[in-house]
Amino acid sequence: MPAVEVTTEPELQEIACQSCGAALTGLSGMLATICPYCASPSVIQRPPSKNRPTPTFAIGFVVDQDRATELVKQWIGRSHWFARSDFKRAAPDCTRGVYLPAYLYGAVADTQYSASIGENYTETETYTTTDSKGKRVTRTRTVTKTEWRSLEGHHSCYVLDVIVTASQGTDNESLEAIEPFDLRALRRYSPSIITGWLAELPSKDQATCFQLAHGETVAKVGAQLKHFMPGDSHRNLQHRTQLSREVIDLTLLPIWCFAIRYDDSQPPVQILVNGQTGRVAGSVPTSTTKVAIVVGAVLLFIAFIVLLFALQ
Repeated sequence: MPAVEVTTEPELQEIACQSCGAALTGLSGMLATICPYCASPSVIQRPPSKNRPTPTFAIGFVVDQDRATELVKQWIGRSHWFARSDFKRAAPDCTRGVYLPAYLYGAVADTQYSASIGENYTETETYTTTDSKGKRVTRTRTVTKTEWRSLEGHHSCYVLDVIVTASQGTDNESLEAIEPFDLRALRRYSPSIITGWLAELPSKDQATCFQLAHGETVAKVGAQLKHFMPGDSHRNLQHRTQLSREVIDLTLLPIWCFAIRYDDSQPPVQILVNGQTGRVAGSVPTSTTKVAIVVGAVLLFIAFIVLLFALQ
């Protein structure tokens, strides 16, 4: 019996406009909407749940839509030479400015580590070679060698301000690409902050976000240990980290979302703009023609060099 593909339609919810009283239908994943009749913003009040808690913090928009559009145009113009030409000519289409749900995570990290530490030293050695007149001569030279020693230890630190996405529409890699956010601008959440904007509720459960946060935190600890290692070099660094005193708060981050439609046969490319700092990031479609030209040129150059040596 053939498999039946099951699609889940987004859940809808009826919302009463607080100004004109119109009964609106909105997606259940949104926290704020705008009435199409009187243009009044509405914040949708819902009881908190484990996977959809009330936001704790929010960061306001600093970059407006016109500035975000200009930054995206500049970013497209600076995209690498291998980018498709129709992509570089495409006009960015701003789909929305949205408050994206993300979790702000912090913890105490206790780490046991081991590594081999390298200490450099120099020695003078004697060697025999042939001089310009063809005579055998004895000379000396200074060489650098490394002595390796084992090191084990314990490292403790606070890891703060780890941000992980709580939205299914934006993966963690895409969010990291437009970080950092200036967290000094964090404000305690109130509905007035998001009034007039789209605001999304978490669509990832807290357990998944905890896993993302744990992975990022352990990676941060590993990066700290690399800088912490003594000596001139190190190798075989291994560590085991335990996290405690964990804090995780739902935070709304300002994001501008753009869609670049460069080819009717291809899905649009999503470009994100940090609504606080203006940092732009997204994937750039590569031109296979340009890649083929470069590969062909390299192969011709290699063939020319080989032929040149063969004729000598």
